[in-house]
Amino acid sequence: MGSIKPGRGILSMRDSDRSGIGGTPDDTATKSSDIDDFHDFVGLRSLLNPLWCYHGFRLAVVILTVFGVIMVFSSSSVNMIANGQSPWSQALKQGLFCAGGIVVAAMAMAIPSRAYRKCSGAFLVFALVLQFMTLTSLGVEVNGNKGWIGIPNVFTVQPAEIVKLALCIWMPGELIDAREKVRKGAKPLELLRAYDRLLVGYLASLILIVAGKDLGTAMIVVAIGCIALLLGDFPVKALLASVAVCVAGVIVLVIVSPNRVQRIMAVYQECSASDLEGVCYQAIHGKYAIASGGLLGVGIGNSGEKWGYLPEAHNDFIFAIIGEETGFVGAALVILLFFVLGWSMMVIALKTYDRYISIVLICIAVWIVGQAFVNIGVVVGIFPVVGVPMPFVSAGGSSLIMCLGAAGVAISMMKEQPQIKVEARRV
Repeated sequence: MGSIKPGRGILSMRDSDRSGIGGTPDDTATKSSDIDDFHDFVGLRSLLNPLWCYHGFRLAVVILTVFGVIMVFSSSSVNMIANGQSPWSQALKQGLFCAGGIVVAAMAMAIPSRAYRKCSGAFLVFALVLQFMTLTSLGVEVNGNKGWIGIPNVFTVQPAEIVKLALCIWMPGELIDAREKVRKGAKPLELLRAYDRLLVGYLASLILIVAGKDLGTAMIVVAIGCIALLLGDFPVKALLASVAVCVAGVIVLVIVSPNRVQRIMAVYQECSASDLEGVCYQAIHGKYAIASGGLLGVGIGNSGEKWGYLPEAHNDFIFAIIGEETGFVGAALVILLFFVLGWSMMVIALKTYDRYISIVLICIAVWIVGQAFVNIGVVVGIFPVVGVPMPFVSAGGSSLIMCLGAAGVAISMMKEQPQIKVEARRV
């Protein structure tokens, strides 16, 4: 029992939808065998232990969230004082968001996977309505992106974060239902009829986010969609065509925006003297912060870049402050924690026998871990500045609450894995 045994759902989308340990006698025997061999995980095989992955996931979420509140305080205190506010203001706000996120996560954990599948459509509609409101008079513009609703400087919500979670739990079910309607050798019109709801819902989500000029979030949504379509047995030719269209769309959006072109050039070309005070400023100071940290960092609270040099130090560029204050060791540990999140979800996804759960877990992994590494890549100069926060760590209520909500959904899905379910009953 040392190898990962993938669920039949990912490998064979023709199977009937099952969850738990039901199914054919052969499946039942296999699952019973899996449970009986639970204690076979020793040495390096422990990394494939679903129970270890389950607890490792939960622990990593807690550590990242608590560490995030600490780093938000450290990175924002100077800016708060400069604005005539208490140095604790942003940290206290982040703490309140954290408390709200914990409540959302607890509620999400209590909901069974079958309920998510049944209610996912209504949840997506709700998210799209909120996203549409960003384009109305209720929309709030921040740094050129009109992706928020609410009252400026009082209360704002970023609906795109809700859309991400809604797509993660809605697309897998739609793909499974659509695939069951498609016969081998189906004509394009038949495929279109089978996938019509999926295409309408996904394209509506993408268009509404792009309309708010939030290209960074749109790229994450594209990644979620691509992995869902791939695992959901979407026709390969149609998938490749869709990817080509998305790539072409991104290129067009970049070309028509001089600011985006400049940000890309700032990463992949040497910055001129004038650019150092302009488009290259944020990226350069992010690298300065990382370089200043060395091996062990300058100590929590001792960052020099947060003293008015690095914009968005508590948000999009918080990893730069982490690297400066905790050094290579602290930054590496943060990266390791995200690896733990991704690994845990992938292992359990491949060992569950419900294909809906498998795809949902992998979609959430792509969102959370993918966004984290895009954020890190921006700070270290691999990617241009795209304005995506680091999950669980960056300041921001919408991102933190929905990431904790996504973690709650993932834990609920993990509990359906046979070995985890058995161990949970023993406790």
